[in-house]
Amino acid sequence: MTPSAPAPLRLGMLTPSSNTVLEPLTAAMLAALPGASAHFARFRVVAIGMDAASRAQFDPTPILAAAELLADARVHAICWNGTSGAWLGLEQDRALCAAITRRTGIPATTATLALMQALAALGLRRYGLVTPYLEEVQRAIVARWRAEGLDCVAERHLGDPGNFSFAGHTEARIEELIREVAREGAPAIVVHCTNFRAARLVPALEAALGIPVLDSVAVALWGALRAAGADPSPLAAWGRLFALR
Repeated sequence: MTPSAPAPLRLGMLTPSSNTVLEPLTAAMLAALPGASAHFARFRVVAIGMDAASRAQFDPTPILAAAELLADARVHAICWNGTSGAWLGLEQDRALCAAITRRTGIPATTATLALMQALAALGLRRYGLVTPYLEEVQRAIVARWRAEGLDCVAERHLGDPGNFSFAGHTEARIEELIREVAREGAPAIVVHCTNFRAARLVPALEAALGIPVLDSVAVALWGALRAAGADPSPLAAWGRLFALR
């Protein structure tokens, strides 16, 4: 008797227009989950800063329009696969998710909200932070997360205004930053930028350092799987995150 095919699982990803990293990485990770696919809708994001023009890129109007297009594909969950809630505030991400679900009837999450869930599941309140961002953005992230009860014990950032340029930083450079933060005693490393090439480093670094390394592309996918009611454990080769339910 021929075995039945896996039930389809469609994940909708809201994607910064200048991001070139998250789509191929997400597809590579999902190869371990037969029947699953990711579908992407873009809206314009070309620079990351704290100025008014940069902040205006995250107005909900174009994001919600992109979410409605993803809903046409009957996806099982929608994820804002970007990290703006880290410096603009978790309340902005929560409001966005609520608006997406009101408009589409589809559960929603974001890379930053999923990270908060992952840290809670791991029982972690202290972390080290690695990003490509400007100093002002990094400071805002640390302050926002401090208000959520999280303590940054060490951080590194590259001072890059991005967004397209974030993808140009090599895995070797990112690994160097992660190892520097780990040496300062961080009990977990958060790599928070979905256009940064960290996901493939995670399994080897977790084995070498003995601590969780939470890459935002992987975290966003983990959060989307959970929002869709799917089991993330088949992706465990990509890091200990995927063992969390």
